[in-house]
Amino acid sequence: MEGRVLSIQSHVAFGYVGGKAAAFPLQCLGYDVDLVNTVNFSNHAGYGRSGGSKTSAAELESIFEAMEFNELLCPTRVLTGYIPNAEALAAVARLVEKLRKQNPELIYLLDPVMGDAGRLYVSADVIPVYRSLLPLSTIITPNWFEVETLTGISLTDLHSLRLALTKLHKDFGVPNVAISSIPLAPWLSETLPNAIRPPAVSESEHLLCITSSVSNENSPSEVHVQCVPLLPGYFSGVGDLFSSLVLAHYKPSLEASLPEVLPPFRTSLSEAVSQALTKTHAVLCKTFEYSERLPEEERLVTDDEKDAVEPIRKVRRMRGRELRLVQSIDIIRSDFGDATRRLERWSGFWEKL
Repeated sequence: MEGRVLSIQSHVAFGYVGGKAAAFPLQCLGYDVDLVNTVNFSNHAGYGRSGGSKTSAAELESIFEAMEFNELLCPTRVLTGYIPNAEALAAVARLVEKLRKQNPELIYLLDPVMGDAGRLYVSADVIPVYRSLLPLSTIITPNWFEVETLTGISLTDLHSLRLALTKLHKDFGVPNVAISSIPLAPWLSETLPNAIRPPAVSESEHLLCITSSVSNENSPSEVHVQCVPLLPGYFSGVGDLFSSLVLAHYKPSLEASLPEVLPPFRTSLSEAVSQALTKTHAVLCKTFEYSERLPEEERLVTDDEKDAVEPIRKVRRMRGRELRLVQSIDIIRSDFGDATRRLERWSGFWEKL
């Protein structure tokens, strides 16, 4: 596969989050990757302590201007992730808008990294800037909390999920939405297609991935879903890895010029996310298996009180759960074929809206 990706997101010296989690998979799948770091930290925040600095809006603009002057701004795809404040995000927005005007065929995957589990970990003033970026995107990959933040709609039932997707598609003009993870609450599980619904006893042990794609504004979107079993413990960089794999596998030409290549009711997005979901879960399984073989002092369970007294407990735990990315090169490059965790069409999703 040929292509050049401009990746604008965080950087850490140690471990695999942000650009460190995204660049290697993209390169393994044949893309040249130009990296612009929005922060330069020693490690991710989960360790409890980190050193480094955030890249200012002026520094980002200096990088973009020099690249443009030297005729080095020539991406076919753009990927943006963690950007810590509104000023820096606005600088990125101006660049994406310029690139869009220069190349209307540019594929832009926007990962609106703002928070998780009901908590923002960026300044709140980024929210309106992200909303202004949505119409420029080809694909967005928010988690459930980021969908709520962008739309102002709490996802509490099927009706609110429909409203949120409708708002993203119609009000913000996003053609492709991939919600990377939604807790599988009973209201969601009981409405799922039977083919992918897990047993009731294990619902809480699964997350749901949803894609929604519109081909024209007069038709409802095609919605696809798949459940993913949860692995014990906490892992960082999973969303960054997932987004990079979605971008790598996304092939809009399948719909634009070769619709007969796609099986019935599948979309370019659902195919890309199926590959990304399969590979991301396989990398996580490899990482979890590795962490379970570590010495006991590196497998200590989370205990906030003990971690506060002895911070190295947390450091060792985090270190042992860094993604085994390089060791997963065969997974990244694999064609899983029939073993792909394929998203299934949710045929009745828009009924009774």
